[in-house]
Formats: sequence, C-alpha cells, structure tokens
Amino acid sequence: MSRIGNAEFRERADRLRKLMADKGLQACLVYGDEYRKENLRYMSNYWPLFERGAIIVPLVGEPIVIAAPEGELMCREMAAWPDVRLLPQFTCVTVPDEIQYPQANYTSLKAIFDELNAANPLRAIGIAGIDAMPAPLLKAIESSAKDAEWIDAGGLLFQLRMTKTADEIACLKEAARIADEGYKAMIHNVKPGMTELELASYAYGECMRAGAENVPFIVMTSGERVDTIIGRPTRKIIRDGDMIMTAIAVQYEGYVATVGFPFVAGRMSEEQRAFITLLVEAEDIALSKLAPGKRMGELVGAVKSYFADKGVSDYDLYPPLHGCGLAEAESPYPDENSEAAFEAGMTVNTDISLFGHPHGSNRVEESLVVTEDGYESMSALVRQLSRMWKERGVVALPSGDGDRE
Repeated sequence: MSRIGNAEFRERADRLRKLMADKGLQACLVYGDEYRKENLRYMSNYWPLFERGAIIVPLVGEPIVIAAPEGELMCREMAAWPDVRLLPQFTCVTVPDEIQYPQANYTSLKAIFDELNAANPLRAIGIAGIDAMPAPLLKAIESSAKDAEWIDAGGLLFQLRMTKTADEIACLKEAARIADEGYKAMIHNVKPGMTELELASYAYGECMRAGAENVPFIVMTSGERVDTIIGRPTRKIIRDGDMIMTAIAVQYEGYVATVGFPFVAGRMSEEQRAFITLLVEAEDIALSKLAPGKRMGELVGAVKSYFADKGVSDYDLYPPLHGCGLAEAESPYPDENSEAAFEAGMTVNTDISLFGHPHGSNRVEESLVVTEDGYESMSALVRQLSRMWKERGVVALPSGDGDRE
C-alpha cells in the first residue's frame, strides 16, 4: 500500500528547518483544518475533522502537533509526531460558541512558546496558513509570543511541496487509478432519463469501493448547464444528446488526482464530435511541451495559439495547466508569460477547456508527473480515451465495458 512513512516526515521537517534558518526563523507554526488541510497534512499527516490543527516546527527540538479535544485520539492515530497538545482555540471550526470540554487536558500557546524559547530564544517565528485562519486565532497566536517578530512563511511550504518524492508520486498514482475507476463507472452507466445526481452516485460509490480516502468533489453539468465552468450535480434530468461535463477528484493518503474527459448521453452530434476533437488536439499540443527544462509559459502559449488559430479564443477562459498534490490545484499555475521551467518530480494537471462554445463546454483533465525525459500520465483512462478518440471518434472503455458513440 502506498503511503508516506515517518522517515519522510522527518526529512520534510529537516528541509523546512533549512529554509527557516535562511530566513532567520527559530520556529514555524503550520496551520490547517478540515477545509485547508494541505500544509498541515504535509508536515504532520494530521487532517482535522470539524476542528483546527497545527504543527510547530522549532529550529531546535522535536515538532509539536496541536489539536482539539474531540479529535485528540484521531490526531494521535494519524500524526507522524508523538508530541500532541490540546488548545481551546482549536475546537469546532464552524461555530463561534466557546465549547466546554471539562475533561480536556489543555495547554496554552504561551506555555508552548515559553518552552521553546527556553531551549532556543525566539526572535522570529513563521506562520504558514495565515490566509486560512480566522483573525481572532491569528491574534491569539501572535499575542502568545509578544517579543518575537511574526513572519508569513506560507511561501516556504509551497516551495517544499513544488516537487514530489517517489512516495508522493505513488500516492498520486493510486488516487488517479481510483479516479479512473469512478469515471469508467459513469461512462458505462450514463443514459438519458437519469439525473446528474444519479450519474455522480456511480462515481462516488466506485471510488470509495476502490480505496479512496475521500472524494473532494465531482464537478458535473449536462446539456444547457454545461456553459458554467464548474457546477455540482443536480436533479436535472439528462436527455438524449446532452453533453456531460464532469471531473472527479480523488484523495488518497492526502494526495488528490483528477480525471475528466467529455462524453455524451445517447447520440452524439457531428458538432459535438468536432468540439471534443478541439480539446483532444489541444491537449496533445500541451503534452508536447511538457518536459524538464521547458518553460511553463511556452506550454500555455502553445495551447492559446492553437485555440486562436481555430477561432475559439473567446471560449478559452483560463490557463490550461496547474499543479496537483495535496490540493487538487496547487502551484505552479502558470500563464503564458511565466518564465519558470518544469522540473523532474513536479506533478501537474492539464486542464484543457473551452466554455460557452455553441456546441458545448468541456475540459480534458489529466494528472501527470514530469520525468527526467518528459512526462508520465497517472491516468491510464485518459490516455486510452484520447487514443481511441483519435482512432475511432468514440469514447471507448476497456474491453468488455463497451463503447459510447
């Protein structure tokens, strides 16, 4: 089973300490909660449920994980670090009330920072996750070590997460495999007369059966609803000839891979075929520019130039590529002016899309890893669908699952 071992979390802490030392930081607090889990999961493996969490990584000494009472045992079960402390400010995210937990063994932020200060004087402390935490919590954190300078350290975590280790890539590949299974279930079962919610249920069920930790979202619209960039599945009835725009994001051991490829319920029109061909050809162009050392802006510009040549730039609404990892969309998220270059070990999603086109709106989305000599797709399904589309003009599933004209 693919997973991130404790040794890798220790390596991450050491890498963060090197960046902290360069910035003159003696400690770094990394915040997370159920909704913005990425940085906290990266440093500790803890993913709070209902509550908030954090990890304090000192320049000298072992990290301290912060949790709240209801999730204490879950935190101890998940966390890669044994030192877990409870704080009252980290209870339920969604309510303003002060919740009483009379059996909780609370400490305080001041006590934690006093302890760290005694070991190594705290002159400057970083915070990663300022954008995700409520203002009262930020104020409480900053007041707990008044003599220290507080510095936004979110950029350090994005820097650490930009390239992936072999174990991270293995987790992403497993997430992509599961997403493929969910997507195949939708293609196999779609039929006119069902609702979008019914169609999405096939994917949710199959993904969980296949081992997903979570399904962060299924984007789905159909027919006249497809002009929106994103949309949740609804009770709308899918009709014969409706284009389906959908994408599945699957989370496995914290890592999120996404799959999306256009298909139609019932009979496909020639106009819809031509539209899907635009997306497939544009992704081929994007993939030809995906290799270590190549400028990210060149990939974006190549897709935009293709769409301009085909006269569809008015429907090209955002860049065709972004990073993936502990979030479905993370850095890098380049535009055509980006000078940054791809590096081996980066993981990205193509997101080749057109919206508001007279014959449909849709995207091709595929999770990929940049390798030493090019790229590797993490979605066997998207590669197969793309190949079969170019060969036969159908959305074809593996042998035995049938074709959808």
